[in-house]
Amino acid sequence: MVEKVTGSKGDFTVIVRKKARYVNEDLCTGCGACAEKCPTTVPDDYEMGLGNRKAIYRHYAQGIPSVFCIDPDYCRTFQGKKCGVCQKICQAKAIDYKQEDKVLELKVGAIILATGYDLFDATRISEYGYGRLANVVNSMEFERLSSASGPTEGHVKRPSDLRDHNLIKTKEKSLKKSTRTLAKYEKKHKMSTADFYKQFTAGNISDGDEFEKWVKQYENVREATRKLEELKARAEKFDIATRLAFIQCVGSRDFRFNKYCSSYCCMHSIKEAMMAKDHDARTEAYIFNMDLRTVGKGFEEYKVRGAEKLGLHYVRGRVAEITQDENENPIIWYEETTSQEVKSLTVDLAVLAVACEAPRGIEKVAELVGVALDHNRFFKTAPLNPLDTTVPGIFVCGCAQGPVDIPESVAQASSAASRAAEVIWQSTIEYGESHWKKKNPE
Repeated sequence: MVEKVTGSKGDFTVIVRKKARYVNEDLCTGCGACAEKCPTTVPDDYEMGLGNRKAIYRHYAQGIPSVFCIDPDYCRTFQGKKCGVCQKICQAKAIDYKQEDKVLELKVGAIILATGYDLFDATRISEYGYGRLANVVNSMEFERLSSASGPTEGHVKRPSDLRDHNLIKTKEKSLKKSTRTLAKYEKKHKMSTADFYKQFTAGNISDGDEFEKWVKQYENVREATRKLEELKARAEKFDIATRLAFIQCVGSRDFRFNKYCSSYCCMHSIKEAMMAKDHDARTEAYIFNMDLRTVGKGFEEYKVRGAEKLGLHYVRGRVAEITQDENENPIIWYEETTSQEVKSLTVDLAVLAVACEAPRGIEKVAELVGVALDHNRFFKTAPLNPLDTTVPGIFVCGCAQGPVDIPESVAQASSAASRAAEVIWQSTIEYGESHWKKKNPE
């Protein structure tokens, strides 16, 4: 975390706080034994809350360095509870609960701002039901559902189905605990619960606090078993989502939120729809749009191929509302502008192509480095030098400047590195000339 920036082009001083990961980077081998044995499971932010991770974890598989870290907000040891499992299991002796933050002072010639972006919060558009309807997800959540390394291993399962599967596990665990309580009563009174209940209801066993508790426990177990069986029967019919609706411009091109186009959303939805179709030929994908903006070389042909070869449906019309039926299937309500008719479409899963927004806290970064922001809260750049900020020697790339896709971000990163190299080379030459003049005065 950057705490302070001083200096000027060719001679910046940057104060950086390196957060403690409570794992020694030099010793950790990345084997994962600690995470495997960790007893604490929490929602995984990288998986958009659709999957879980442990209190000791790697942020994502391709992270560099490939070293684990401990989340002190969830780790039992840091919460004052008895644990220390990861320290006991780690053969490399890499766990260090006493590790502290380090403050580093870096001398640099140039700075590149690559702050990324935030997703538009779709709950701000209440008529789409995001956060309220289980099977309405945003584009990044769908990305993780369709990813082979995601929480569902690439199978596009509905969040409502995932919720019910987790509910089954929870109910099974609770039922097992309740059954153990019944076993204690049976052992104490040397009688099966079924025989006891039959005699109790027939009036052959007198009332008593303990017997009433036994009866109540048995009735609760019986009801819980019935509900669990119903849930399991319903879960057996679950299938992957094959009818998909992609809703474009959620938070983009909207005067209420962001006036600009996020540029990559249309192609992202088309790509995800094509991948879903490749994964399961039964997939029917509908992409609702005001107009599709395929920004990039060859992208228009890609869009056409999606319709002609894979049967993607491009529906011209802005979605007005999303509701759901009794099976939690989203119902898309829209006006098809070509026919000027109000229609509805029931699907398995609705995917909101949310806007790309400047990240939270970008104002603080701008203040630290002294760079100006534009009216959309992205870093302001020179019209003829789109990577140069308002401060010489400080450059941007990717979504720090505005919404761009991955190829454009990679190209900008290379360009920004080249611009930074120019500054460093020039500074080196100037330093060399100054040093030579000091040694060889005229």
